[in-house]
Amino acid sequence: MNFTRFFFRSLSRSSNAAFLKQQRHVIVGSKSYSILKSSTPRKAVSVKVNTLNDLKHSHSNQIRTMKTLDFGGTKEVVYERSDWPKEKFQEFFKNDTIAVIGYGPQGSGQSLNARDNGLNIIIGLREGGRSWNEALADGWVPGKTLFPIEEALKKGTIIFNLLSDAAQKELWPKFVPHLTKGKTLYFSHGFSIVFKDETHVIPPKDIDVIMVAPKGSGRTVRSLFLDKRGINSSIAIFQDVSGKAKDTAVALGVAIGSGYLYETTFEREVFSDLFGERGVLMGAIQGLFLAQYEVLRSRGHTPSEAFNETVEEATQSLYPLIGANGMDWMYAACSTTAQRGALD
Repeated sequence: MNFTRFFFRSLSRSSNAAFLKQQRHVIVGSKSYSILKSSTPRKAVSVKVNTLNDLKHSHSNQIRTMKTLDFGGTKEVVYERSDWPKEKFQEFFKNDTIAVIGYGPQGSGQSLNARDNGLNIIIGLREGGRSWNEALADGWVPGKTLFPIEEALKKGTIIFNLLSDAAQKELWPKFVPHLTKGKTLYFSHGFSIVFKDETHVIPPKDIDVIMVAPKGSGRTVRSLFLDKRGINSSIAIFQDVSGKAKDTAVALGVAIGSGYLYETTFEREVFSDLFGERGVLMGAIQGLFLAQYEVLRSRGHTPSEAFNETVEEATQSLYPLIGANGMDWMYAACSTTAQRGALD
């Protein structure tokens, strides 16, 4: 049995089961609720929302507006969709051409969402490659909305650099001549900027440099948009020459399908993202699953028993409950033996 293959197949089936569940319990106005449903005596985290609008619990009908959230004494501004209705960001970008360079999961998901939202999007790719053919299949038209990379860079007033980190380093010399004064350079990951000594990605000083980083894969960005929902994203400003860089970032974040947007910096985004991928988002969880499976097998358990106790129960039963109701709720729903095993 190829454990890794079975693990990722099983995980993919449950990846959307509880993704981005809304927090059902917040403080709205003078009403206080718990952010976690729990029958245990653990202290819940309260969230204060400074807004006159009530929160509605439907994904499709939710009122979204900028709020200040108080997470246990730490206040954060959160931007939401109603800050930038479609008509508003269409007007804001009416004179812009957004050139999306790269057509991997983020490039395709973000560009298709922005196109569906009525923005002027063009794609820049290596002509004739696999991504070029994928873009053709998605309805991008050569000479109209699909161009070789350098031609797209020349045409774009806002340039989405959504290439892989390695390709960003390799192709950066092609970007530089076209990053003329007044343009905006957009990233969805801060690696190239933060590790500039290795990547040599150093933008000119007379352009805006911003980031919108969706907290999920590009496929999830697209699927949630099609479901009339939205993904959480973080935004960051590296250079604000125009004085409008934050407005641009928030508006583009909404246009590409974000429901909520949180402020960060390029540095914090990179370090938290890399740490998360090596931790519970990817590396640690795969390592724990593999180690547990191998230990069970070495102690005489059958492959099916080891797999069910390691992957199936976690991804198909417990993790969706955690996503829907919180960790405290899940602990309360388990036996005392399971609780002792987890906490001892």
